[in-house]
Amino acid sequence: MKPKTIRNTTILDTSIATSNVGDEIIMDAVNKELYELCKEDRFFRIPTHEKIYKSSLSFIRNSSLNFLGGSNILSSYMNRYKQWRIGLLQSFFIRHKIITLGVGWRAYQGKPNPYTVRLLKNLLSKKYLHSVRDSHTEEYLNKIGINNVVNTGCPTMWRLTEVHCNSIPTTKTSTVIFTLTDYNQHVEKDTALIRALKEAYHEVYFWVQGRRDDTYFYSFDPMLIEGIKIIPPNLASYDAFLATNECDYIGTRLHGGIRALQHKRRTIIIGIDNRASEKNKDFNINVLQRDNIDSLPSIINSDFETKIRIDLNKINYWKSQFE
Repeated sequence: MKPKTIRNTTILDTSIATSNVGDEIIMDAVNKELYELCKEDRFFRIPTHEKIYKSSLSFIRNSSLNFLGGSNILSSYMNRYKQWRIGLLQSFFIRHKIITLGVGWRAYQGKPNPYTVRLLKNLLSKKYLHSVRDSHTEEYLNKIGINNVVNTGCPTMWRLTEVHCNSIPTTKTSTVIFTLTDYNQHVEKDTALIRALKEAYHEVYFWVQGRRDDTYFYSFDPMLIEGIKIIPPNLASYDAFLATNECDYIGTRLHGGIRALQHKRRTIIIGIDNRASEKNKDFNINVLQRDNIDSLPSIINSDFETKIRIDLNKINYWKSQFE
């Protein structure tokens, strides 16, 4: 029997050395899609949040496919924003080897600086289409001359089809789970959020997605947070809660909300940055901007549908490159 050649595939993993469980939610979706798409491949895994050294560079150089897995990893100032800890010198050793999968651009920023342009043009494949999470990211890559890009949305959303969304309840339950964001605090607006939840629901739970979200939670007036139950800061506990409790999700953590949608829970994401705004614009995810938090009680008590727009044609077009 003639030996079969096994293709090597490397995943640049954003969930290693992270303090945000949201990265685990993203990588869970990335892994599901890639294991299904490249089911006969040999997989390697390297971190993005730590510096890439000789062994990681070797994995990339010796892999046919190298996927950068989602998250808010691109920026106009890659020399200062170190979500992806790779330098310009290293990029010359792995030129055009990286394929993006649902990546996003950090915030609404200015024109990418020359360092960023050179770095991304060195790293990103010219052969394959790159998957990005929103039109904002697509636009910024196009601005620097990287045009082999398709807006597929984040892979966490790829299975939120019309059939899936039709099974998400439209009416309020008696239980809610919510999140806060430690690095984007607004005490007045977040107080209004918590107060609205306590007034609208019989049971209120708080999930700790980020490393200091609990510290922020406990900084509120003890009378305000009295009676709120805490879900431990790991994905297994959150999944178990969502799987066994009929509940709504309301909160500022975007991927906490997307995980709730995956579990078919009615969801309102409180928008605090460009990610939620762009997902609302491109994919019609239910988002209420935090500046409009006074509208939350009426939304909670109204019936609303979940009608997420996923472009399966674009997703399948991107996938077809690797079949």
